[in-house]
Amino acid sequence: MNPRFRPGPILVINPNSNEAVTQGLDAALEGFRRDGAPPVECVTLREGPFGIESQVQGDLLIAPLLRLIEQRSDAGAIVIACYSDPGLDAARSITSAPVFGIQEAGLLAAMARGDRFGVIAISGGSVARHRRYMRRMGVLDRCAGDRPLEMSVDESARGEATFGRLVAVGNALIEDGADVLVLGCAGLARHRARLEAELGKPVIDPTQAAVAAAQLALLA
Repeated sequence: MNPRFRPGPILVINPNSNEAVTQGLDAALEGFRRDGAPPVECVTLREGPFGIESQVQGDLLIAPLLRLIEQRSDAGAIVIACYSDPGLDAARSITSAPVFGIQEAGLLAAMARGDRFGVIAISGGSVARHRRYMRRMGVLDRCAGDRPLEMSVDESARGEATFGRLVAVGNALIEDGADVLVLGCAGLARHRARLEAELGKPVIDPTQAAVAAAQLALLA
């Protein structure tokens, strides 16, 4: 391993307590586990809600999330694998390890692949949070649309109807003018490659984008 690495794994934290989401993340990140690359470790925040579907749920998990980060001082980099990026600024203030939020990383990756992006949200309630974040980033004018699946986080991770809804919402966003799509929930990771093949447009899994950014930070 390159001796310039900060020692320790890229720690990917699923801030909800749904193990199915963590398992999906772990599978989606298998391609990043290569000889000579920083190891990738996916963990579940057991104190988190079963699904993060509101601003209140996202805010309440910040304290246990920060405790977990403090306990994992061995981490070389940290990824907060929730599309709302809960606690991102606070996390960056308590560790010297680089910390990545998947919404921020996913949008940056999307803008490197196309002029206008579309976001596939879990529910209508998520859209307002996404737009506030995009306004904060100064990228709202690059957003062609943000459309919801109207599913729970657990349904998106396990449900049989998820892929059909992804195709329908993805096509609607393409009609809105999106030339690249972003999956607006970590639980959708397992659908990325199949959805990209179906729609014929780049589809960004934001957790993969964040881990790629973390690898760059550690390797550079």
